[in-house]
Amino acid sequence: MTTSSTTTTQPTDDPEYAANLRRATLASSIGSALEYFDFALYGLSTALIFNVLFFSQDDPALATVAAFATYGVGFLARPFGGLFFGVLGDKLGRKWVLVITILLMGGASTAIGLLPTYEAVGVLAPILLVVMRLLQGFGAGAEQAGATVLMAEYAPVKRRGFFSALPFIGIQAGTLLAAVVFSLISLLPEDQLLSWGWRVPFLASFVLILLALFIRMRLRETPTFIELEKHDQIAERPIRDIFTRGLPGIIVGIGLRMAENGGSYMFNTLALTFFVASVGGQADRSLLTWGVTLGSLIGVFSVPLSGALSDRMGRRTVYRMGAVFMLVFTFPAWWLISLGSYPITIAVIAIGIGVAVNSMLGPQCAMLPELFGNRHRYLGVAMAREISAVLAGGLAGVLGAYIIAVSGANWLLLAIYMGTLALITTASTFLVPETLRRDLTRTDDAIKVSREEAGEGVDATTVTVRTIR
Repeated sequence: MTTSSTTTTQPTDDPEYAANLRRATLASSIGSALEYFDFALYGLSTALIFNVLFFSQDDPALATVAAFATYGVGFLARPFGGLFFGVLGDKLGRKWVLVITILLMGGASTAIGLLPTYEAVGVLAPILLVVMRLLQGFGAGAEQAGATVLMAEYAPVKRRGFFSALPFIGIQAGTLLAAVVFSLISLLPEDQLLSWGWRVPFLASFVLILLALFIRMRLRETPTFIELEKHDQIAERPIRDIFTRGLPGIIVGIGLRMAENGGSYMFNTLALTFFVASVGGQADRSLLTWGVTLGSLIGVFSVPLSGALSDRMGRRTVYRMGAVFMLVFTFPAWWLISLGSYPITIAVIAIGIGVAVNSMLGPQCAMLPELFGNRHRYLGVAMAREISAVLAGGLAGVLGAYIIAVSGANWLLLAIYMGTLALITTASTFLVPETLRRDLTRTDDAIKVSREEAGEGVDATTVTVRTIR
């Protein structure tokens, strides 16, 4: 092993590279849009529809908690999907895994629109819902990790933060589309909404599946994975590698995601449940979803902007700013929601999603792939993302709904919960090295190398890389 300085560049003037970069952006964006359309739609339906249709109404509060439990089940499946498909992604390549995951995730989401209700088949209804949710989560466990890795490995080095963030506009687009669709179907008379209206958006996700599949089949493998194959460096035992040498990166990655992922699902879904519990059953549910809609619209701009800022200011600095903002915003946010004002609640949710959450998501798109070496990058990103999704996003719905039920909708307890997540993420930004412009063909993890090698203090043209001789 020797150390040498080299300039890391991408052939941005190569027409073939530029075409593949566009395809990668589209392939990742549409997959992200489908995933978050399905998840946001499921979350909105959990709080307002599934608790009524798929569970006994003998105890409505318990039915709501049970509905959020099925929401959390999807998160439990995600780490297993990330583990299974992450290994395939590091051994077979990024492209084909993304083809498989979009079929699995999208197919399960479409099937939800065909399920019978509790009134029709009794206890079989929630069982089938759980099975579909497990399949959806299993596929989604590697979908977002694959999109993250794909774009980071395709992106020009000097603008990696910006380009890596572009597909995550798909997250905002998917969430925005779900909120708009849900708002529109909520205008239906309640009997029509509960009989057939709620099924339409789930069935319509099939169109996104076909579009994403068409684009991904035309995509070429990433340059860094081709480099692995060329030098015969593909890991033979990626699971052993990631849970030994890659474990520090996973732990720090989980910490970085706690506020971003947990905050996202709390503002997207739990805030609606909390508002309804505070105001009462007469709350206008369709009006509340405009907070999610506006937040997603803000995110279309804030995600690539914060990604671009991380190319100039560094990943850690921008990420830390977002975590601190959420920490400061948390307590006034939940107190304001508890006041029961529609305009205030819509504004709080919009700021929470559009600014607090997405100012962390932007730099994260490049930062997580930069933390891991090339031999186990897909698996490392998948494990960091999906374990944190269970600990943050999955628990947010169940624990949050439980807190609301037993505390009589106490805003302070929810604020403390979100504040704790923000503290964990803020602390994690002090544990991770700066990864700006790190060479992604390296096989070692950034978390284990010196500050200089990890990218500290590099200029705009040169990074220190380690080559194998």
